[in-house]
This record gives sequence, C-alpha cells and structure tokens, in this order.
Amino acid sequence: MKFVYFFGNGFAEGNGSMKDILGGKGAGLAEMALAKIPVPPGFTISAEVCDYYYKNNKTYPPNLKEEVEQNLKRLEEATGKKFGDKNNPLLVSVRSGAKISMPGMMDTILNLGLNDETVIGLAKSTNNERFALDSYRRFIQMFGDVAVGIDKELFEDKIKEIKKKENVKFDHEISIEGLKWLIKEYKKIYDLAGKSFPQDPFKQLWIAIDAVFNSWMNKRAIDYRRINKIKDSDLLGTAVSIVSMVFGNMGDDSGTGVAFTRDPSTGEKKRYGEFLVNAQGEDVVAGIRNPYPLEQLKQISQEAYDELLKIFDILEAHYKDMQDVEFTVERKKLYMLQTRSAKRTAKAAVKVAKDMVEEGLITKEEAISRISTDQIDQLLHPSFDEKAKKSAKLIAKGLGASPGAASGKVVFSAQKAEEIGQSEPVILVRHETSAEDVAGMAASVGILTAQGGRTSHAAVVARGMGKSAVVGCEEISIDYKNLQFSANGTVVKELDTISIDGSTGEVFLGEVKTIKPSGLDKDLSQILQWADEVSRMYVRANADTPQDAKVALEFGAKGIGLCRTEHMFFAPDRINTVREMIVSKDTQTRQKALDKLMPMQKEDFKALFRTMKGLEVTIRLIDPPLHEFLPQTDSAIEEVARNLNISVDELKDTIKNLHEFNPMLGHRGCRLTITYPEIAIMQTKAIILAALELKQEGIECIPEIMIPLVGIDEEIKYLKNIIKQTADELIHQKNTSLTYLVGTMIEIPRACTVADEIAKEADFFSFGTNDLTQMTFGFSRDDAGRFLFDYLAKGILKEDPFKTIDTKGVGTLMKMAVEKGKIANKSLRLGICGEHGGDPESIEFVHSIGLDYVSCSPYRVPVARLACAQATINKKADKD
Repeated sequence: MKFVYFFGNGFAEGNGSMKDILGGKGAGLAEMALAKIPVPPGFTISAEVCDYYYKNNKTYPPNLKEEVEQNLKRLEEATGKKFGDKNNPLLVSVRSGAKISMPGMMDTILNLGLNDETVIGLAKSTNNERFALDSYRRFIQMFGDVAVGIDKELFEDKIKEIKKKENVKFDHEISIEGLKWLIKEYKKIYDLAGKSFPQDPFKQLWIAIDAVFNSWMNKRAIDYRRINKIKDSDLLGTAVSIVSMVFGNMGDDSGTGVAFTRDPSTGEKKRYGEFLVNAQGEDVVAGIRNPYPLEQLKQISQEAYDELLKIFDILEAHYKDMQDVEFTVERKKLYMLQTRSAKRTAKAAVKVAKDMVEEGLITKEEAISRISTDQIDQLLHPSFDEKAKKSAKLIAKGLGASPGAASGKVVFSAQKAEEIGQSEPVILVRHETSAEDVAGMAASVGILTAQGGRTSHAAVVARGMGKSAVVGCEEISIDYKNLQFSANGTVVKELDTISIDGSTGEVFLGEVKTIKPSGLDKDLSQILQWADEVSRMYVRANADTPQDAKVALEFGAKGIGLCRTEHMFFAPDRINTVREMIVSKDTQTRQKALDKLMPMQKEDFKALFRTMKGLEVTIRLIDPPLHEFLPQTDSAIEEVARNLNISVDELKDTIKNLHEFNPMLGHRGCRLTITYPEIAIMQTKAIILAALELKQEGIECIPEIMIPLVGIDEEIKYLKNIIKQTADELIHQKNTSLTYLVGTMIEIPRACTVADEIAKEADFFSFGTNDLTQMTFGFSRDDAGRFLFDYLAKGILKEDPFKTIDTKGVGTLMKMAVEKGKIANKSLRLGICGEHGGDPESIEFVHSIGLDYVSCSPYRVPVARLACAQATINKKADKD
C-alpha cells in the first residue's frame, strides 16, 4: 500500500481531489505543482498513516520508513541539495494538514535539518552567515516547543534579553554575535529541561513527524473539531507534508506573506494580504512585527508581485472559490507554499458566492451550497464585538435560545419592562416566562430566564420576536422580593445593566459593544431568490400580529404557517373580556363575553390577511389551558376580581378549579373547544367574516383553520362539523363564495399512528414538533434543560431533541403520519410549524419525508429558505 506521495517541478503523484489522504495542504501543493505554479518540491505522508498510528499504539506501517527515505532521495535530486550534508544541506519544513482546514490547531516545524555542522554549510552555500544562524536559532526554538515540549517562553525570554543587550527592537536586527550567543543559550535550555537537542537530521525528522501526528489529538485540535462540529469519523487524521525550505529571511530581497484572492471581510474582488521583508512564515502569524500591505512586495520584486497576482487568477479559476495563500519570496523568486479555500465573514461569503455566479465561475446551486445557514444567521442578528467581549465580565452561562446580542437594564416583571422599555433598552429576567409576559417581552431587547429549554415559552416567543434570549441559566438565582439576582458571587440589581449573547448563552455584567446586522442586503436577497427557485419546499412564518407578518414578508416568507390566536387575547383591551368568559358560570354568560371578543378577533385577522396580501394564512384555534389567562399573585387577583365585579374568593375558586397537575397534557387544544364549542364558533366566525369583508375590498384570501392537539379522528370530525356549519352559514348569508381549509396540528404520537383516519377529515397536516417531541420522549420541554446538558455531555444524546428533530423516534412517527396520511388523502398538504421548522438539520429531514413547507419564526425565514434549497440540492446529488 502506498503511503507517501511526491510533488514538485511540474509533477505530482497526488492531486487536489485527494484531500482525504493528502490533507488540504498536501492536496493543494500537488495540485499547484500539476498546474505549473512554482512550489518547492516535497512529499506528503498520507493521513492513512495517522489513522494507522492511533489504531496501532502509535506505531507506523512497516514499510513507511523505507518510503520516506526513498522520497527524501527524490527530493535531494529535485533540489540539488543533500539532507544532512555539511556543504550544501537540504532543509525541510514538516507541516500538518487535514482534509478540513484547522488553521493553527496542529503543529509545523521549519528549517529542519540544521545542526552545528550544516549551519556552517548553509552559511557558505548562501554566502549569508546571519541568515544561516537566524534559521538555526528559529529551528532550535520551534523544535523545542513543538517536538520536545519545552516552554516556549523560556526561549522568548532569551530573545528579549539579547535584544535589550543590543538595544534593538526586532528579531531580524539581532547581530551575528547575538545569534551565536542565542543558539548557545537555547541549547542550555534543552539541558536544563533534561532534554538534548538532536544533531542527527534523520532523528530530527522522525521526532518532527511524531510531533505532527501527535498534534492531531492535542487539546486545541480536539476542541476545534468539537466547536466546529467536525466529526472524527469523517476524517482519517492529519497528513504530514515534508517540503524543501525556501527562505524569506535571506535578506532585504526576500520575504514572506499571507494573502487572499478577495477581501475576506467584505468579499470585494480586490487583493488582500500582508507581507514581511526578511522574515519567515511564523513571523506574520505571530504578529511580532507589523506587516506591510501586499503591494509592498513590489519594492522587493515587481516581477514576483505580478506573478503572484496572475497566480491568484489561476487559482480562483481552477478551484472556483476564493483562496487563502501563503507564499515566500527568496532572493526575488516567488514560491507558493499553500492554497486553500479562504475563511471569510458571513457578509463576504454571500458576496463572493453571488459574484462568482455572475462571473460564470460557479452555478447558482454551487453558490447556495457554499453559504452556511450559520452565516445567514450571523447577518440577521446583532453580535458582540469580539474585542469588547473578551474584556467584559462573564457572570453566567445558560442555553443560547434566540441568536443575537443585547444589552439593557435588568427588570424583573413584564409590567416594568412595558413601563420603561419604550424609552430605554431593558432585559427581562424571569424564572420562566408565560403568555402573560408577552407584552413585557415585546418591550424588552432580550430575555434571560433561570429555567426552561430551547422550546420553552421564552425561547419560542423570543425567536418569533427576533429578541435575543438566554434560557435555562441555572447559575442565576433570582430574588424577586429584593429585585435582584446573583450569579457566581456577583449581585445584579434591578436597573443594573447586563449583556446577553443569545447565540452562546453567555451573560455579561455591564454593556458590551455590539455590531449591527446588515439585514437582507442586495447580495443576500439575490442568493435567497436563487434558493427559492431551486427549492422543492417553501417557507412560511409563525406570526401572530401584522407586525410579525410584515417582518416575515420582508424576509421572504410565502405565507403564515401558524398564527397563535391566544396571543391576541392578552392585549390590554380584551384580557378582561377573556377572563369574563373564563369565570362565566353558564353558557349564556360565556356567550355574552365571546360576543364581545369576536369583533376584536375579526379585526386582528383582517389586519393579518391584509398584510399577507392573499398569501396562505394558517390560524390555530385556541390551544393553552384557560388557567394561563388568569392572574397568579394575590395583588393581581384582587385587581382582576374588582374589574370583573366578583369576589376575590370566587376568582380564587375558579383558579383552583382550573388548576391541573400537568396542564400540557390536560384540558387544552381541541379538548377545550369540545367542552366549550362556543369558543370554536366565535373564532371561526371571526376568521370567516374577516376573509369575507376583505373579499368585498378586493383582497382574496384562503383561510386555513387549524385544530390543535387532535389524537382521535372523532375529535376532528366533531370540531370540523362545527367549523363548516358556522363558516358555510356565514358565506351563504353574504351570498358569495369563499374557499377555506380545515386541518390539524399533528403533535400527539397517537395522531401519527392513526394519521390515515385523521387525514380523511383534514385538508392539511402541520407537525407541531415541540409537543410531539415532548410527548414522545416524556421530557418536559420547559424543564428538560436541567438534565439535557448531562445527556449531551455523556453522549446519551447527540443533539438536543428540542433543537433538532430526533429522526429515530420522533422522525419515525412523522414519517408514518406522512405515509398514512397521503394514502388516505392524496391531496393532503404537509407542513411543520414547530421550532424545528427553522433548524437546518431538521429541514433536511422533513424534506426527505416529503413535507411541502416549513414554518418558522420571522427572523429564521432567510435561514429556512437557504436550508430548503440545500436540502433539495443534496437530495438531487444523492440520486445522481
């Protein structure tokens, strides 16, 4: 089996498609060699060796040493130099490189092959003693740090000492005598550490190869893969590229640099890079000297500069992507050391993808695939300035539930948030939120809760509103009585300022500087327009108000997939009427209250339909249990009792009677309207009359009425009959026609198993995956955050099931419902309106089982549009 691949002088045994085994660096060098781009000759040890190394107790395949020695001889022939030779020594770099770029995470060693004898030969062959000594001291330092494990600060202290002694500022200003002294002192550091600096170049080489392979499992590399969700199972490990050295530290006609073929911050098509004269590559990265703009290269060699720009164009045309390159100029001659797809900001990613389509380099589908949904997310939410964030005081960490950065004054009640939230930014801090807090949440810039998970009330509503939210932050202890909370020894009082990061879950004391989102600029709009053209599914939004709907339209939603009618009940002008309906002792009194509510709801729906301009709108009938609309504190109970003109005891009795041990499984959804059908009649009237009145204005709309929590086909039969009877009578009275649909939310496991029976009565299914997940797992979606950390940390669960659909359990039920439903009703429309509707991985899954649309919070619509297109592209690629 072949383990080593040679490249150089226009020849390569590998190519750019071999990243799996050559790593990004090795594959890039091979590909550039084949393209006749000037690269120093070298060879790459396959990542398959890394895989073997860890599977065989850190040993190598039997024939590896022989292969390396053979390729080392080829390298000597290609360069005209000899490894370990006293007169004309070959020096090499030993560099890591995995399939997926992990910049700075693994080890590299430069100038390998130098010792007390070869350094003299290098000085003679180059006629540059200072350069040779500088290269030697660099090698001893880097080898000691990377390969031997000596604290690099010990070496740095000696550099500082000699620079102070010689009164110079930069490393390249150290004299020849100073470098000789430094080399002696470096060797003493080895001795004091109980190590010995190896003089044998072959021994150096194998120690360096060991070091690179060992760096695959160092902490920073492991953390990088974890943070970036890079699975070890997708990679063999790191390859090792052994490349003949070219020297940017050979004098003022030499140098080294890093460049991008386009601006990595903005995506503009302009050359972007930095360059250092008389330096080696690590000097640019380490920041020990201020680099010059790329154009400074002209002063060393106009020819090298012009050649570099030509290579930029060649690389972009070849790889069809923006490139990040490393290069060295040795005595005015240019060498390319690396090329890879460049890391870039979200803004740059979008612009580069869009521009490359227009330049004819890539297709629309390739552009869509190159942008990550995380990048879209970053563009739509404010984020903290990273520099300011590092200097801020972190006081707690919870679950990042709604992306974005927010700073504001702490308030502990929705009422207080409403009072001051209009004039200054506030962050609402609660144990958990309820529907009664919605107005206060709307008035806040962010929400922080001590309890709850990613689909808790706070999380769901915050995402719908585009508010930053951190939930399940158990490190905070709230003291409502004294209006303060404590977190890890820090006490925060009401009106103190805090900052929260809804992406990371971090909570900071004081205000942290934010960077505003750019929104849907023309580049992003174009990408998302192409995404819509490609997608099989389309995207709706979960929206309860005209304002929500307006935002959804701005972000490209094609309708509303979920309007929660109960949120409308909490408006100040109607909450007392709702409570009057709840405390009613008989149907007649209840109907009286409902008659007051109906015109209010009708106007709500008219405003929503009008905003959506004929697009689909799905309205869910009342879902939560009635106790959520009633006050909980004694003072609030007294006030409400006065408003309703009943005694406090009578109201308390009603609250007590409505109390349930587990209201999420109790008297709610269709169960509530089966007990009180007059509620369903009132809401149907409001929906249908709103549509009919708008029709008279020339605005066509097709209302979709959704019945929640159905698990028995007789439930939907009973309520559908009431809805149709009410709607048809109103349409007949108006002597007109109106198309409307009646469907259900699939959120109970039983509904999935009898979906064929339910589908006979339903025009559409909309999966409510929040509750479906909760009921399938038996996890409380509000309390599961307390133990899900452990489940995820210990590998019991790979993903939070409330964030990404559990395809094995919940997903199997959904697939069953789709298949059964379609058999019974071929025209059945299928969607999802749970929080998973905005999660890219979940979107990929629901695409695979045949859903027609996803619905998510307005601020997740652009993410969902991109994810739907990517799901379509991926499915097509799988078929091909």
